Amino acid sequence: MTMTRGEKAELIVQPQYAFGEKGREAGSGFRSIPPDSMLYINIELVSFKPVINVTGDFTVIKKIFKEGEGAFTANEGANVTVRYTAMLEDGTVFEKRGIDETQPLKFVTDEEQVITGLDRAVATMKKGERAIISIHPDYAFGNVEVKQDLAIVPPGSKVVYDIEMVDFIKEKAPWELNSNEKIKVAERKKEEGNLLFKSGKYQRAAKKYDKAADFVSRDGSLGDDEEKLAKSLRVSCWLNGAACCLKLNDFPGAIKLCTQVLDVEFHNVKALYRRAQAYIETEDFLLADVDIKKALEVDPQNREVKVLKMKLKQLQADSDKKDAKLYESMFAPKTKVISV
Repeated sequence: MTMTRGEKAELIVQPQYAFGEKGREAGSGFRSIPPDSMLYINIELVSFKPVINVTGDFTVIKKIFKEGEGAFTANEGANVTVRYTAMLEDGTVFEKRGIDETQPLKFVTDEEQVITGLDRAVATMKKGERAIISIHPDYAFGNVEVKQDLAIVPPGSKVVYDIEMVDFIKEKAPWELNSNEKIKVAERKKEEGNLLFKSGKYQRAAKKYDKAADFVSRDGSLGDDEEKLAKSLRVSCWLNGAACCLKLNDFPGAIKLCTQVLDVEFHNVKALYRRAQAYIETEDFLLADVDIKKALEVDPQNREVKVLKMKLKQLQADSDKKDAKLYESMFAPKTKVISV
């Protein structure tokens, strides 16, 4: 791992890093190696292929066979064109795209248009890059049988893609767009987030809301009228993102997003309500009580806030009982037993 391509070296290997106390028996035309032998190895690194741990847990591995062009990779939201041969571990080919007169595959990354492992790996590729991608079942087709073009993928199958990035068009960054374009992109991403939320895909919905808010961040590039619309979009995305956090049990995340809303709209009932929910889940009853009272000051008839108030009251009563029992056991007089 310390060598560069073409480097030659002599390695001196201590027994504990070689064959140790057991040594090695003779075989395959080689002599035996006695126990506790030090080894001298002449070695040359002829070539190597970079291996990328795409997911960080070795469930999606990318081995690069041909380096791509330039410094940029396809990012999330990029329009990509790829050609590949998809196989099972035993070499059975179940799909081809852009090979043998088939058309290349075009898709948008991070939109669940292909299996997750392929999606994640392709987003790391450069134009012209060719790689072998090995994908664990959890990031492939899972534990179900899937009929593909050329073969059936059995349940729990690890799959391998020999893939080439033909071309890609990266999603434009906010600084590359004018004010009107930023707002349109933010509105589109917010709507995409809403659809994901309705289908229970809260993690992906949260990412959409976060990206939408980024496109209309307060950076001084928007005019007064546009800034009013942008502010409304930011607040809506932060509130929706907080709702996702609550669904995902990310209560600190919900508190952070609601606080961002309240920094610009201190009377926002939804933000107060959702932050109070998060405070209750983290057992910060005092702060939850403060938010509930503020929300009822703004909207005294809000049914959801009233229900939350009753829930908090019950939780506080239960907590007080537990505390009382704890203090009682701590300070109860100890009975001394005298033996006769």
